[in-house]
Amino acid sequence: MRGALIGCGFFAQNHLNAWRDMKADGVELVAVCDIDPNKAEAAARQFGIPRHYTDVAAMLDGEKLDFVDIATRMDTHRAIATQVFARGIPAIVQKPLAPDWDEAVAIVDAAAAAGVEMAVHENFRYQVPLKAVRSVLDSGVIGEVTWARISFRTGYDIYRNQPYFRKEARFSILDVGIHVLDVARFYLGEVERLSCETQRRSPLNLGEDTATMMLRHTSGAVSIVENTYESRELPDPFPQTLLVIEGTRGAIRMNPGFRMVVTSDGVTSERIVDSPLLPWTAHPWHIAQESVLLTQRAIIGAWREKRAADTSGEDNLKTFALVEAAYEAAQTHQAVAPPQHRSLKVSG
Repeated sequence: MRGALIGCGFFAQNHLNAWRDMKADGVELVAVCDIDPNKAEAAARQFGIPRHYTDVAAMLDGEKLDFVDIATRMDTHRAIATQVFARGIPAIVQKPLAPDWDEAVAIVDAAAAAGVEMAVHENFRYQVPLKAVRSVLDSGVIGEVTWARISFRTGYDIYRNQPYFRKEARFSILDVGIHVLDVARFYLGEVERLSCETQRRSPLNLGEDTATMMLRHTSGAVSIVENTYESRELPDPFPQTLLVIEGTRGAIRMNPGFRMVVTSDGVTSERIVDSPLLPWTAHPWHIAQESVLLTQRAIIGAWREKRAADTSGEDNLKTFALVEAAYEAAQTHQAVAPPQHRSLKVSG
């Protein structure tokens, strides 16, 4: 499969490393594109990619591509993705899919109208520790899930590499809360209604940097979903997601240091579910970095099997709907049902 990457910035370096690893899977980047010619040229040179561009249309017209990986800022996704879909090319789009619900829906609908696959690079569910939790849930040893708390709390200086976060009017929920909300869906299923309280704990931020959400799932289970970039707790678990999930037969707890404790029918066991270091990953980012590779492999694997990816555009809209509900709930101080999307896909 021949692919191209659009966007060669900070987080895209993980995409580039992961695609290089996937050469062994028969997947190769043949071009990269960035509006900054120096970034495009540097990425091509460092990763041995034959061609680099500064214009998306020129690259799409000049290359024979099986897919495109869009790793740019969310406000550019719609304009880029619609060009890709118009040429009948599948695309992976970085999260968050868009700045707001209407634009996210427009991107998904554009792919459906063009009859091409799309997936969202929603990678938390592919982190090794969180995949391990899902395996325990699937085994049934804690019984039917009834309650959960899922937390991403850190004071790590994320602003150093991504200073534009300070100016985002919709900040922490859309940046990292969307990940944690997706994990809640991944574990407990769809959501009937959501309540949310937000805080702006740093005066340097325009938007909310902390959110506390309560979800009532259609199964009857309840979850608390938390995210903040302004925690002062030490040691800082960044970038770990900590959680407790309770069921009718037991519970799962993910403690700092990737220590997963499972209780089932009164018996407790503990094991470490850390991610291995790859040649291009480093502590403490390694969990997030490796998840990029696992996400890309999952998406490409699904497409090769002629099926939608687990993080398809349609699926990700269900997560994005929770983001929209959270912002509305925080503004109205009421529980809000997530918006629904009517798919444009034609069955058969």
